[in-house]
Amino acid sequence: MKNKTIHAIAYIIFILFAAIIILPMLWMIITGFKTNQELFLSPFKLPEQWNFQNYIDAWNQGVGVYLSNSVIITVVATALSTFVSCLAAYPLARLPFKTKKFWIYLIMGGLMLAPQSSVISLFKMVRMVGLYDTRTSLILINAAFRIPFAIFLIMTFYKSISYSLDESAYIDGATTWQIFRKIIAPLSKPIIASSAIVSFRAVWNELMFANIMLQSTDKKTVPVGLMNFQGMTTTNWTLVVASMVIASLPLVIAFLILQKQFVRGLTAGSVKG
Repeated sequence: MKNKTIHAIAYIIFILFAAIIILPMLWMIITGFKTNQELFLSPFKLPEQWNFQNYIDAWNQGVGVYLSNSVIITVVATALSTFVSCLAAYPLARLPFKTKKFWIYLIMGGLMLAPQSSVISLFKMVRMVGLYDTRTSLILINAAFRIPFAIFLIMTFYKSISYSLDESAYIDGATTWQIFRKIIAPLSKPIIASSAIVSFRAVWNELMFANIMLQSTDKKTVPVGLMNFQGMTTTNWTLVVASMVIASLPLVIAFLILQKQFVRGLTAGSVKG
């Protein structure tokens, strides 16, 4: 009886948390189908007539362009930072070498560096190398700022994997690269997926560098585009809400895809120390 009560209370708490997250999202989606008059007079009622034109107009007024730019920059920057972090974390976690502490402290310094403090120097550097107003500049900058945290996250997980796996592989004649590629990387799917989710979200929502490093309208990302978009459409708030709904879809889809990989990675069995 006591266990049933605890389970019932747990279910109620989970339902409340789910409602707190889901209801605002549903409100946004429904608001995108309303007119401005319906939004201000009856914000919590269903629309009298479902107006799909708001989503069509939002896409045609630039959301589609901003979305494609954000997808390219976010996917490439996330893939680059995750790949580099996986490679860098392996020797720091599992290989002995003299300068290991130096590299760990250096990466820790990257964690302490605030992005705002590097804006001027990065802006000058980007202009010097001819990458100003290009997606490449944002990809490199975002990937660089995501790498330190991802290395420490992945490195911690690497250390939890039993070293007996490496020793057995070395006895069988495997090289360091083969051990990493065929043993460590497959076992690290959960932490790699987690790192990718965190990086994807951070890059997708990044505003400061995107606003400074990009000038052309056709290269702007979703946060910058929506900021300008809201300024141009202050009299049509339902159009703004519709654009926000469209812009949030890739982030939700990416999370669902990576969540599946995360669950699969957790089911991969192995000996862990």
